[in-house]
Amino acid sequence: MFTGRAHGKHSSENVEHRRKLGAVRLSIISNSVLIVLKLAVGFLTASVSILSEAVHSGMDLVAALIAAYGVKKASHPPDAGHPFGHGKFENISGTVEALLIFAAALYIVVESIQKLRTGVQLQYLEAGLAVMALSAGVNIFVSKRLMRVAKETDSIALEADALHLRTDVYTSLGVIAALGAIYLADLVVRDPLWRARVYYLDPLVALAVAVMIIRAAYDLTQRSLAGLVDRPLPEHEDRIIRQVLRSYAGNFPEFHDLKHRKAGSERHIELHLVATRDATVREVHALCDEIEQEIQQRLPKARVLIHVEPCSEVCPRCQHCEVCDGREE
Repeated sequence: MFTGRAHGKHSSENVEHRRKLGAVRLSIISNSVLIVLKLAVGFLTASVSILSEAVHSGMDLVAALIAAYGVKKASHPPDAGHPFGHGKFENISGTVEALLIFAAALYIVVESIQKLRTGVQLQYLEAGLAVMALSAGVNIFVSKRLMRVAKETDSIALEADALHLRTDVYTSLGVIAALGAIYLADLVVRDPLWRARVYYLDPLVALAVAVMIIRAAYDLTQRSLAGLVDRPLPEHEDRIIRQVLRSYAGNFPEFHDLKHRKAGSERHIELHLVATRDATVREVHALCDEIEQEIQQRLPKARVLIHVEPCSEVCPRCQHCEVCDGREE
């Protein structure tokens, strides 16, 4: 039987899913265009920093494709093979994206060191500056869009993609600064030896790009793995759950064995609730429904499981009937 509430919930989830996919598609398109431009200009200018940015965008494209897969899988309802839902596909997506970022950083480091050893020769710097400026502008727009949707839908996959592009913005600005300095040196510096030294800014900036990429990948790995290893919800969310339970403290003696974890954007919460000995099944069921609904209102996408136990003690300090007020965790 379908209810208006259930229908509204499914409609909301469908809208959210479409927003996620729309944001990912925008990332895929923008990265595809930027890869072509960066590769063309990178080979034209012989700039390792621009080529490193092309590799970075290539990783972002793969990451966006993985994010699209993770978002699509995570939207599937629970089934026989995945009774707790598919939320962890977003965590898997974020972890794979982080590994790809590490791989991109390693490539950049190797290429930069090679350039430092063999020397640097650049040309057509105007084209390089134009493409990198375009890249920074596009990625600012797309990363803001992705991060906004990620925050509104609590999507770790979209947040990972947004962080990739945000890192691209910073590294693009670094490359622009290096190429700009080299361009000015060509115009102003007369000594060819000093001009050659300025050219080393290109691989040095590429190494700085790699360091920033590694840091972003490490942070993303930590966050993605938290959901895969069933790490508890953040402390402030734990406080929210306990506040809700305490607000109903006059209706039950105690609760214990409170556990929670996150899978993608879903929160799984379970606890044991001790009911008064004279409470009926209907009353306890209604109480549990109220508690679950309030937790879900304060923590979106929370799946709450409450195991009810009968009270086996008679406390001298009761609030009503046999409800004990001194044992809440």
